[in-house]
Amino acid sequence: MPFCQIKKANIYYEVIGTGTPIIMLHGFSPDHRLMKGCMEPIFDGREGWKRIYLDLPGMGRTTDYLTIENSDEMLDAVIEFINEIIPNEPYLLVGESYGGYLARGIMRNSMEQLLGAAFICPLIIPEKQHRTVPEHLVIREDPIFLSTLSQQEKEDFKAHQVVLDSYNWQRYTTEVLAGCNRADQDFLEKIQQSYHFSFAVDQQSFGMPSLFLLGKQDSVVGYKDAFSILEMYPRATFAILDIAGHNLQIEQADLFKNLMSEWLDRVEGEMG
Repeated sequence: MPFCQIKKANIYYEVIGTGTPIIMLHGFSPDHRLMKGCMEPIFDGREGWKRIYLDLPGMGRTTDYLTIENSDEMLDAVIEFINEIIPNEPYLLVGESYGGYLARGIMRNSMEQLLGAAFICPLIIPEKQHRTVPEHLVIREDPIFLSTLSQQEKEDFKAHQVVLDSYNWQRYTTEVLAGCNRADQDFLEKIQQSYHFSFAVDQQSFGMPSLFLLGKQDSVVGYKDAFSILEMYPRATFAILDIAGHNLQIEQADLFKNLMSEWLDRVEGEMG
């Protein structure tokens, strides 16, 4: 299994394909399987991209991370990992939820290397009490399928998804829940005490092809707060998807694939 030893962590990662690197950053609690599950279908028949999926410290198979104290140090670890794996190479960033927050931290000092950035339900405001979020709402459900789940499974499913059927359950359990069950919760609680970067992000304009995918029913980070940074991304497609919560990559899989593919088309157009 590939690991990258850096100062404050031994980071597990997987590489698929060859070509221009794309760093894939999952959210808080899951692991690389969240990103791998939604992103790999996009590369069926698409050559020239080297996908790098990592487990953030405290999540997945990454080890030796206990001296990391806050999001600043989490960010430092990811930047050090990138510099080790793809030193001085141009690359793309894709960040989901907390990974989208880390991605914007990386961008502060990597503008020259970045060819594009995509954000899936990105965390904009770390403090939950300051976020603008809708009430959690289930849009569609399959009662026959739900009757096959235990009460605990059903409650967990309803709390995290807005479409409740067998397809969404299968992907939710294998891509999201499996990683969450492996996470070091004590460590993550420590990080949440210093969840906010000590510096301001979103201060610089990013002029390369970008994509923001937001769920209209996302009750975790919402969608309205992302409008506050849209002006910093003059080349961004900004899409708010209906029938989509915080796992929109699962609930709106076809739209997700189409919009991600179009973003890569735009990046390729810039690369020439």
